[in-house]
Amino acid sequence: MKSLLRMIEKLKESEIKKIVDKRVGEFEMAGAGKNGELFKELCFCLLTANFNAEKSIKIQNEVGNGFLTLPEGKLAGALKRLGHRYPNARAKYVVEARKHKDNLREVLGSFESEMGMREWLVKNVKGLGYKEGSHFLRNIGRKDLAIIDFHIVDVLVKHGLIKKVDSLTKNNYLEIEKVLRGVGGKSNLNLAELDLYLWYTETGKILK
Repeated sequence: MKSLLRMIEKLKESEIKKIVDKRVGEFEMAGAGKNGELFKELCFCLLTANFNAEKSIKIQNEVGNGFLTLPEGKLAGALKRLGHRYPNARAKYVVEARKHKDNLREVLGSFESEMGMREWLVKNVKGLGYKEGSHFLRNIGRKDLAIIDFHIVDVLVKHGLIKKVDSLTKNNYLEIEKVLRGVGGKSNLNLAELDLYLWYTETGKILK
């Protein structure tokens, strides 16, 4: 763990810290948005599953309020035109999730813990797994859940903190999240901040 902590500390002493802090502030502001804005962020996270985050950001910006209103066929057509890998499936997930678009804030606010929020999302929004549920909650200002994909797994394996896993089952996910929470504690970072630093070490980018 020491080598990873040293790497993180160097980044915290660099210009990257300003970018991370700004991004976390943007997430907090997004969390203050109305239900429709929260829903569009949920749709972004539905798009990112098994797909490129940067391309998903571009699609989110292009489609905009279409996530709230477009019929499934037209939404699928837009996603296909914009280059999404799974336009039909993602359009179906978005349209199905619309039953929650007017009460997302109220439902999430009824839970005392972020883990409770995530469990609700995974059970009630088709297409959202633990990673995507955590991603959505982080993007609306929640800070105590890990966004675990194979970029993050590779970082932890490289530094000897976990063994390579072939798939991210629920149990694997929660165990790796505990490891990340330990790294965050030792580096004085919450999991939202830690994710941005770790993502940067693997990709050289800080997205959302």
